[in-house]
Order: sequence, then structure tokens, then C-alpha cells
Amino acid sequence: MLLRDHLEDVAQRVGYVVPDDARTPNDDPLRDIVETLAYVHDFGKATTYFQEYLLKGVDPDDSYCRYHAPIGSFAAYYALEAKGYDDETCLAGFVAVAKHHGRLPDIAEYVYERTHRREKIATEQDAEKQQTAVAKQISDINDHVLEFAGNVFDAATDGDGSWEEFCHRFAGNLLEDIKATVATEGYSEGIDRESLSNSCYALVLECWGSLVFADKTSAAAAATDTEPSAATYEAVRPTADSLDDHVRSLEEQASADPDGTRAERLNHYRSEARTDVLESAASFADDGGGVATLTLPTGMGKTLSGLSAAMEIRDRRDGDRVVYALPFTSIIDQVVDELEDIYEVDTTGRLLTAHHHLSETTIRDEDAEDNDDAQADDADRNDDVAGMLGESWRAGLTVTTFVQLFESLAGPSNKQSMKLPALRNSVVVLDEPQSLPLDWWKLVPRLVELLTEQYDATVIAMTATQPQLFEDATELVDDPETYFDATERVTYELDPSAERYLDDQTEPKGYDDAAATLLESTADDESALAVCNTIDSARTLTERVTDRLPESTDVAEVYAEKLEHAGDVEDVDPKCVAERVADAGGRSVLHLSTRLRPCDRLRLIETAKALTQRDQQLLTISTQLVEAGVDISFDRVYRDLAPIDSIVQAAGRCNRSFERDRGRVVVWWLETPAEQEKTPAEAVYNRGTKLLPTTAKTLDAVRSGATISETTVARNAVTRYYDRLHDEKDVGADAYPTYVDEANGRKLAELSLIDKRLAIDVIVCRTAADRRKVNEIRDALNRYDFDAVDSLMRELRPKQISVPVYRSDSKEAQKLAELDTVHGESDIRWVDTTKPHYNGFFDEMTGFVVPDNTAERRLL
Repeated sequence: MLLRDHLEDVAQRVGYVVPDDARTPNDDPLRDIVETLAYVHDFGKATTYFQEYLLKGVDPDDSYCRYHAPIGSFAAYYALEAKGYDDETCLAGFVAVAKHHGRLPDIAEYVYERTHRREKIATEQDAEKQQTAVAKQISDINDHVLEFAGNVFDAATDGDGSWEEFCHRFAGNLLEDIKATVATEGYSEGIDRESLSNSCYALVLECWGSLVFADKTSAAAAATDTEPSAATYEAVRPTADSLDDHVRSLEEQASADPDGTRAERLNHYRSEARTDVLESAASFADDGGGVATLTLPTGMGKTLSGLSAAMEIRDRRDGDRVVYALPFTSIIDQVVDELEDIYEVDTTGRLLTAHHHLSETTIRDEDAEDNDDAQADDADRNDDVAGMLGESWRAGLTVTTFVQLFESLAGPSNKQSMKLPALRNSVVVLDEPQSLPLDWWKLVPRLVELLTEQYDATVIAMTATQPQLFEDATELVDDPETYFDATERVTYELDPSAERYLDDQTEPKGYDDAAATLLESTADDESALAVCNTIDSARTLTERVTDRLPESTDVAEVYAEKLEHAGDVEDVDPKCVAERVADAGGRSVLHLSTRLRPCDRLRLIETAKALTQRDQQLLTISTQLVEAGVDISFDRVYRDLAPIDSIVQAAGRCNRSFERDRGRVVVWWLETPAEQEKTPAEAVYNRGTKLLPTTAKTLDAVRSGATISETTVARNAVTRYYDRLHDEKDVGADAYPTYVDEANGRKLAELSLIDKRLAIDVIVCRTAADRRKVNEIRDALNRYDFDAVDSLMRELRPKQISVPVYRSDSKEAQKLAELDTVHGESDIRWVDTTKPHYNGFFDEMTGFVVPDNTAERRLL
């Protein structure tokens, strides 16, 4: 594609990406601004310096002359200025073009450094060398493509400016004028951070994200000779009617009576709550939207009611997209599976997309700090249009994680920025927002404010335990207390070990004692779930249980037999596994943690669900992964000491549908596993902000005997707990929202919702089909078929686990590093569990293991 055609194509695509009614914080038309940027963003490629490099691979003597974004950024500022836009809008255009192959910098610092020029100097700094190179590029364009330059600037400025005037401005005072927007005045010149408005970051984000998306999809389409069209970017909206029909079908299968059995009362109030939510959502949308909360107890159908509310709001506000964000990747598949069944689609179309940090499509990320142009040519050769559209959330319904959502707003990478245009006039559902890291509790409301005010999005925060993150939010449930009072399913009990923690923090419960308690609880045909705080704790408790119950049936062992016979995990029916386990008689034991492959974990959870529905004596020991979004019900739940919200979430797995009069939720305090220094509770929840003392004070304040009612914990204790966190702990980093106000993209980019400890990814092959995939990947690499490599690697992601390691020089890290990589261009390791060489790396019950790992233990 010729450069002229590319610039026009990107400008045309901006018209498809940015709605005509989108406005900037200054109430200017966003589409016109970004179209202006589109015409000049790659203008610097017209120089002979770049063309010689592109066509012949010849670098110019002055390497800075090859880079095209700097001259484009100055052209962007000038073009917007010529059209009459204010200084901050021109500044946003400058940064958006300068970084269209990079990520957002500290904007004030970046602009100052790129435009500051010292006088009478012998040696230039990098930014000054780039300024000199731009002057050379201007001269080169005048000598070789003057007519082209004139046409580009006529189009970019709608005739209000010209190439000749730009040349004069650059040779004159353009750099000084740009610098003045971020510089202090007076003798001691420097960076003036207060010169930027609090909305500057949002403005840059809008311009940059829209330009990057239009540019990358244009380049990708050119590689496949695809014509641009509005249809490329359109969503297929999932209808509220299909969801309503599904809910109606469920309600018809369940008897509902406000005066009937407990199960019938639950069904009645679930239906009432849904009606309540939808009516409130309608009036909320008609009032203009904003931020809403949806507060209902577990088992009241929050997921489907929340989605229905989102679609009601979307339709009334004439939006196209719903984004459903969850805290954990481990529960996305369950939500997506249900949605695929409801809408009879998969996640490859325009209706539904599943996207999290383990499902990234490979798109080169140009994040070089100084010269983003250096890798830009490779980026422009990416022709994976479908992958870009999927990762850009163009579908009508995207199921994703908090990581993807909020890290795409807070200092996103270049590839993450492409999803930003899809957020305009969207409805964003935050499921279980209390799971957000405490450090982000002041930043998230600021980012939500950016979403609602600048992207005109609507946000629904949905949970049973509202963490009071958003001021002046509209509650979509008229009287949440009604539903909490009417649906009491459990009674909370404090084990003596938990009471000792509350009193003097002595004598945690031993694992032998805990195992004996669990066996006793399942002696009368009951099921039980024990939720542990770390993987090692869960493994230790599992070992003690199986040692005491050698005749039990290992659910994972039965699953492994079915998997071996079926040949592929997709062909294993969880109901058949459950039937086989039930036929074995007696009690069964299941272990769940993130060391199990995601695909196995999902089927084991479905197996457990089938077993509990059959009233099987099932004893499940799990890490916290079961606490959110896992639709399974046990007669009893045992929770290692944790913050109040985690305890309530665990209780949500107990007596979910009133299978009995009252379920029992027991809180205990488990001892330190071997080779550890702290109890699991203290190791996990007393890092950084110490949460256990706040939990202890709260529980101590509400306990009055051996048991505590569900309403007391779920409403009174939760409210007290969050009040203490906000008032006494002042949770949330004060600096984080300041980074937004100061438009400091560099600082925001350093933040992360997930613990970025060193981790090694391992693909665990358990079947011949898995091994064939690895061989196919290697064959594809030998053929240089990189698209096939990427596609096959994506297919293996459900078989991939991540093992955190604390030190790169540890024995554990060294053992993992010794494993073969899947292919020569990847850092991902793999093991074949059928080969004796890898026997020590895998256990059917507990998943991936590092052999002889006794000194270092891992948290979830």
C-alpha cells in the first residue's frame, strides 16, 4: 500500500472507530481530532531516509533521520493548532502521534524534554539530535516530495494550514510554543505539572488509543488486501430477550412460593430480585447512567441479573457493548460456557469474546522507551486482523479480567490501548470488586470516573460484600436487607483455634486435628469443602485426610482414567466421571488448586458439582480459587482464617440452594506447614496492609456465642470491616490517582493488579493429543509458519500452568529452567506426564510439582 493510501485509509477507519458524537473534555469533536492525527502520523515515512531503509535496508548516516514519529508529532501539533484547537488538545495530538508505536510517558516530562533545546552547545542530547533530524527531514521532503507534503497538510488541516507554514513554524518558534504548555515561567525554567488539567490524561488516552487501533488494523488489512468497512468494527449485540428466555426456562423448572419450603422461598426471592434490579436499571439508564451497585446475597442469581441489567442499560442508552470483568482467570471459563449455551455461539465471532492475560493473541508490543520507531516496521507487518479485533473487545459481550480492564486504563501498553475505543458508551460490570488489590482502592474510583465521564460508559459494581469504593453510586436493589434476611442459608461458627486467634493469637489448629474434623463432618453422607490460604496448606491437609482415609476414592484418579481412555480433555464428560466415583461407593476426596491444568480444573469442578447434586460424600480441599463464581454447593464449609469478605465468599459455596435447613460455615486457624515460618493466614493476609487484625476486631465485635447468624456476618460484620479499612487503615495508595491527574503514564504503567513475581510457565501434556500439538508447533516453526505456531500455542493454553518462584537462582527455578521449551523461540517449558523422566513433576491429585521441593513453598 502506498503511503498516501495508508494515511487516507487510517483516517477512514477512524470514522468507523470513533463515533460521530464523541466529544473531548473540552467538548470538541474527537473524531475530527483523531482524523487529523491519522493524516500526519506516518508522514515522516515520505523521506528518502526512511524509503532507502525500507526498500534497500540502508540506514542513513544520521540514524535519527529514519524515525518517522517525531516529525509526525510536530506536524500533529501544528495541524490541530491551525484548525483552532486549544493548547492541551494540540499537546494530546503531539503525544498520541509520537507514541503511536510506544506507550504513554510522563506527559509533562516527555513534552518538555522533546521540545527543550539548549543554546550554544557543542554536544547535543538525544532529544536535540532528534530535533536536528526533523529539520533535515523537512529539507529532504522539500527536495523530493513537496507536492505530496502539500496534499497531506491540506487534508490534515482542512485547508486552514499548509506545509509551507509548518516549515516556517518549525524553523521559528513551534518548539518553544509546545514547551510553553508544560514549562514554568521565569528565570528558573522547568516542568510545570500543574499546567495540565486533570482531564489531560483522558484526552491523550482517547486520541492515542483510537489512532493506534485504526493504524494497526489498517496495516494488518493491507497485508491481506482487505478493504476497510464499518462492518469490520461493528459488534453483534447479544439480545436481552435470549437471556430472559433462559432465565424464564430456569424459573419454570423451579417451584417458587414465598410461603413454601426454603428452596421455594429462595426461588421466589431470586425472581423478585431480578425484577427489582431490571426496574431500577431502566430508571437508572433513563437518568443518564453513571455508577451503580448491585448488592445481593450469594445464590440470588447476581450473574444473570447483572448481565440483564447491563443489557437493559445498553439498550436504553443506545450502546453496543457490554464488558463483564471478573477478578480471576480461573472463573472466566464457567461464565463463558454458560453464555455460549445461552446464545449458541462460541468466542470467535462478533457476539462473544473471552479475553484475559493468558489468552493474549501475539501482537508485537513496541514499548522501546526512546525510539519506538525502531521496531515499528515489524509491527506494521502484523496481519492478524481477527486477533486484533478480539483483543480490542469489538464483540457485543466481552468477558475479561480486572487486570485487562484496569491496566488498559492505567498506563496501558500499545497493544492494550486498542481496546479503549470499545469502552465508549459501553456498560462495564465489575463482578466482586472487593477482590481488587487494596493499593488500587483509590485508583479504581478515579479510573471509573474517567470511564463514565469521558467514555460515557456505565459501570455496575456487583457483589454480596460491597467494599464502598464508589461515592454516590445508585443501588439497583431497592432493599438489599430483604433478600439477605429472606435467604439465610448458613450459620457461622468459630473453631476454638479461631477464637484463640481473636483472643491472643496462640495455638493454631494442627492439620491432623483438621483432617479428623473433616472426616467426622462427612461421616453422615454429607459433603464438605475446606478452603486453604496457600497451595502448600491445601496439599498438607489433603495428605493428612487421605492418610486417615485410605479407602476413599480419589476423584482426580478416576478423571485421569477417563482422560486416558478418551484421549482428549474435551471428550471427558464430568457426569460420567461423577457416576464412576459414585459407583465406587464410600467417601471421595478432591483437591483443587492452580497447579492443576485449567482444563482439568474446570472438569473436576463440574464433576464435584455433579457429585454434590447426587448427595455423594465428597470432601474437597481447595485454595481460594473456589470462592468466586464457582457454582457448587457443599453441606459444610471450613475456611482458614481470612478477611471477612473472603469468609463470606467461601460461605457462598455452602447450602447454595437450601439443600438443607442450615449449612455450617466454620472458621478455623490452620498451623504453619512444614518449612514455613508463618501460618498461611498470616503469610497471605498480613503482607503489606495487615488485614487479619481488622478481621479479628470485627469478628470479636459481632460474636455473642458459639454461632453467628449469616445476616450478622454478611451485613453487619462486612460493613464494620470495610469501615475499619477505610477509616483506620486508609487503604489505597494516595499517589496512584495523582498519577492520573498529572497525566503520568510512565508511573501508571509501573503499577500492576497482579503480583509480578518471577514465574515460569509450563505446559503439562497428559495425552497423545497434547503431545501431537507440541510436535505440530515445532514443525510449524521449522516451516517459519509463525501464525500456525501462535494458533497452536493458544490451543495449549488451557494445559498451561504458571509456577511462581521467589529467586531466579533457587533450586526450584533451576529445576524448572532445565525443562525443555516448547519450541526454540519460546520461554514456556513443557512436561510429558506419560514419560518416566517427568514422573516427579506431576501428581494426578494435586497437579504440577517441582521434585524435591522442600525449602520453598508457593502461595496461590
